[in-house]
Amino acid sequence: MTRRIKLHEIAHARAGDKGNTSNVSVWAYDPGDYPLLKEQLTPERIKAAYPALIQGSVTRYALDHLHGLNFVMHDALEGGVNTSLGLDSHGKSWSFLVLDLDVEVPDNRPA
Repeated sequence: MTRRIKLHEIAHARAGDKGNTSNVSVWAYDPGDYPLLKEQLTPERIKAAYPALIQGSVTRYALDHLHGLNFVMHDALEGGVNTSLGLDSHGKSWSFLVLDLDVEVPDNRPA
């Protein structure tokens, strides 16, 4: 049996940007949760969660020895800092968007 929780309960994130490309790194608080992150946080899932925001491809880099995943999202900043009318054209809010995703954890996982 599983239950759904918000990703931010088991991981933290950092975001960065360059031009119209944003990247988000997601890090498991507990190394034991890393396999769960690796299984559920796929490039396809990230792109599908925000179809209006991510116009290009999403690439995932696994940092197994650090228990983290880095997602590079192309065409994800409405043109970038110099062309976007968005309030956060730098991409800093991407970490909050990703951490708001639901993940499935075992029922017996401590809260």
